[in-house]
Amino acid sequence: MKPRENLVRLKQFQVNEKRRQLSQLDTMIAEFERMANELDLQIASEERKAGISDVNHFAYPTFAKAARQRRDNLKNSQGDLLQQRGAAESLLAEAEAELAKAEMLESRDVKLKEETAYRGAMIG
Repeated sequence: MKPRENLVRLKQFQVNEKRRQLSQLDTMIAEFERMANELDLQIASEERKAGISDVNHFAYPTFAKAARQRRDNLKNSQGDLLQQRGAAESLLAEAEAELAKAEMLESRDVKLKEETAYRGAMIG
């Protein structure tokens, strides 16, 4: 196996790994969103039961307060994941560019080898 073929395989592996990481981040972001939406429904239900929607009211339901805090934490974590996703997208773009460059170099090497073989056959 030629060194360039190894390079292409390595770059392809790196691209696949970056895509997998991006997919994992997307999954986590979606899961956090789903969990936050469920908490919103639970909060609304508790507020309806208590008849109190003012968070600062002394009788505001304790469960609703705790659910709000969990939801807010999820939203903060989701924001962090979105930032990580942006960085992961940039890394994926870089890896794809490196792969394209390696594939181009390999293609050029193959073409040169074919041309050299053709010339050798014409001379011999």
